[in-house]
Amino acid sequence: MREDRLERGRALRETVPRSTHGEWKPRSDRKDPIAVLERQAKSRLRELIPVRYARMAESPFAFFRGAAAVMAMDLATTPATGIRVQACGDAHVNNFGKFATPERNVLFDINDFDETLPGPWEWDVKRLCASLAIVARQRDFRPEDGDAVVEVAVRTYRERMASYSRLRMLEVWYDRVAADDVIAYFPARYRPAVRRDLDRAQRRDHRSAVAKLTRAVDGELRFVEDPPLVVHIESTEHSMEDVRAMLDDYRRSLGEERRVLLDRFHLVDAARRVVGVGSVGTRCWLALFEGPHHPKGDPLVLQVKEAQASVLEPYFGRCGFEHGGLRVVAGQRMIQAASDIFLGWCTAPKSRRKYYVRQMWDVKGQSEPMAMTPGGLGFYGAACAWTLARAHARTGDAAEISGYLGKSDRFDHAIVEFSSRYAAVNEKDHARLRAAIRGGHVRAA
Repeated sequence: MREDRLERGRALRETVPRSTHGEWKPRSDRKDPIAVLERQAKSRLRELIPVRYARMAESPFAFFRGAAAVMAMDLATTPATGIRVQACGDAHVNNFGKFATPERNVLFDINDFDETLPGPWEWDVKRLCASLAIVARQRDFRPEDGDAVVEVAVRTYRERMASYSRLRMLEVWYDRVAADDVIAYFPARYRPAVRRDLDRAQRRDHRSAVAKLTRAVDGELRFVEDPPLVVHIESTEHSMEDVRAMLDDYRRSLGEERRVLLDRFHLVDAARRVVGVGSVGTRCWLALFEGPHHPKGDPLVLQVKEAQASVLEPYFGRCGFEHGGLRVVAGQRMIQAASDIFLGWCTAPKSRRKYYVRQMWDVKGQSEPMAMTPGGLGFYGAACAWTLARAHARTGDAAEISGYLGKSDRFDHAIVEFSSRYAAVNEKDHARLRAAIRGGHVRAA
């Protein structure tokens, strides 16, 4: 019964008081964050690691985006209720955005799942709220304005979780946050900017991916090289035959109807591409296809991205997902309201590395937190918290989480305190990276 589950959540306050979430400080034996990043780099392409460090060195928020492993290490020292959800694992504010469903509706949701794994709901909440505090500090918001941004986000999470706890399970799984819901959520003065973001997202589709990434060579589309960020398959240790073998394996991960669709296209080119901040150095391939309407033009670009171990795995194990690509795909399907029709996974035949596959830009849009006012960032952070609560309610016990959170603002204030403390530590970690680069201990390029 719902009341029993609420009561179980309330009882957890005795062992994990809500106020303790705000008491975090780095342990005296905390590992050097640069050493954590260097350990991650061992499984990545060494020639690309300087690109990763250069991107992370740009600002405290850029460092935070690339340092999910560092924060996971820190979160392992924080209190947790033991209630598990399918965690995003990297729920910072830039990992939310707009995308198209197979029915061509535009939703707002989490859009990055490289680190997804069953884990504590608190970790996602703290990463989201810490990211908001870091953005506010980097923008030089007044401390009270930065705190207000975080407080409205965590309050929204708490209130939305209470709402989801009252719904039937199917109602939670059917729920989605449409782009129109997000527009309506913002006050009128912010809506023109939100609509502009939506318009940009709708223009960023597979056709714009083709236009940006390719050009015609002897009448055939080919990827445009931009070393070391984009290089053709022939310039790597792999070949087109390797890519074809991976895609054959990927095909087997699709449903029968999706295989029929994929079979209408044929592979014409492949390239390695550097993506993101935290992902730099992992292997990411682009595969260019032509459909049956060639030569009029019927292109498709798929992204084949390496799925390395989640940053949560050192603390919670693999949780049943032996294949990293399947872990990402399964987690995405559990968390997102709707997923890309080409979403699947595969194994490289020679290296046995694990990958997941998705369409490149099937309507994709992200707002820019660094351009927002305190009020705008507050509403945007709350929209992110709304979708995070929906994701957690799908895979965890919403009533138990809601019972723990309660109706007061005690948890809210604790997370504001935690976020402020973590933002200050993140600034020091960022400064350490810049010092390591200046001292020649790590190379950035």
